[in-house]
Amino acid sequence: MDESIRRQDISPTSWNLDQIVTELRASRELTRHIRHQGRIHKLPSRKALLGIVEGLCAVLFPTHYGRADLNETNIDYFVGHTLDQTLPLLQDQVRRGLVFTANTDSHDDRSLAERAGHITSTFAGQLPTIRALLVTDLQAAYRGDPAATSPSEILLCYPGMTAVIYHRLAHALHRLEAPLVSRLISDIAHASTGIDIHPAAEIGSHFFIDHGTGVVIGETTIIGKRVRLYQAVTLGAKRFTEGEQGILIKGEARHPIVEDDVVIYAGATILGRVTIGQGSIIGGNVWLTHSVPARSHVVQAQMRTSATIHPNSIKVSPTDE
Repeated sequence: MDESIRRQDISPTSWNLDQIVTELRASRELTRHIRHQGRIHKLPSRKALLGIVEGLCAVLFPTHYGRADLNETNIDYFVGHTLDQTLPLLQDQVRRGLVFTANTDSHDDRSLAERAGHITSTFAGQLPTIRALLVTDLQAAYRGDPAATSPSEILLCYPGMTAVIYHRLAHALHRLEAPLVSRLISDIAHASTGIDIHPAAEIGSHFFIDHGTGVVIGETTIIGKRVRLYQAVTLGAKRFTEGEQGILIKGEARHPIVEDDVVIYAGATILGRVTIGQGSIIGGNVWLTHSVPARSHVVQAQMRTSATIHPNSIKVSPTDE
């Protein structure tokens, strides 16, 4: 009753909708250059991509992300059936995304469909390799966290593992030149885990993000094998090069290189195209903008007193969280 009274008190004409709609159209026409080639196109769907990624996760780890009642007699059928349902949906999303790449003729729908089919087919063929890489990440998480009771716990409960699975899928699509779809997948992971990994970032095997919230890994980051990160670590850019008319140059290498067997503890910020040498340990809350040699131990107190880092110059014994 009260709701009905409130609705009667608000007249639809009080919103002045006609004028608002007209002014919004005028704004769209004035800024039409934000549309690709001046046309309205059907964009990739975040909702559809979420379902697609869930399907791909079920293909990679069927009993964990698919169905718990699977057994040796029906698991292959489930994987094949899920792929048969998921890949056409992915192909459609890739086709939609290709419209927005710089070198695409959006009017040639047949060419777009063929290119999307080739990308999706190639991506599907890479799924066994992606799974093998993810198994190394799963092993690294189990070995690297004393709190982990089983690999299943990691798959079901660790946001870092979820973010890495999504990244491996997104990175494969990015390498196949489906940048918009891969970026959307990485953003879906960011929204659900709090971990932001650009799909172009190159990450080696046995990668582990412990806890994970607030981790940021930039576009041109290169990470070696057996690297471990903790929460709130940033691998970012220090500065951006401007081109003509002050427009930032895209694709320039501007993020860190992290070599094999590096551990970076919570809250550390590493900026610029610097190299963290193999086997180094970067302590919590360190702000680092220059390279360090292999086997360096870098802690906050050292950063306040020295501009130069030497291997093993400070002996520390970090403990796992």
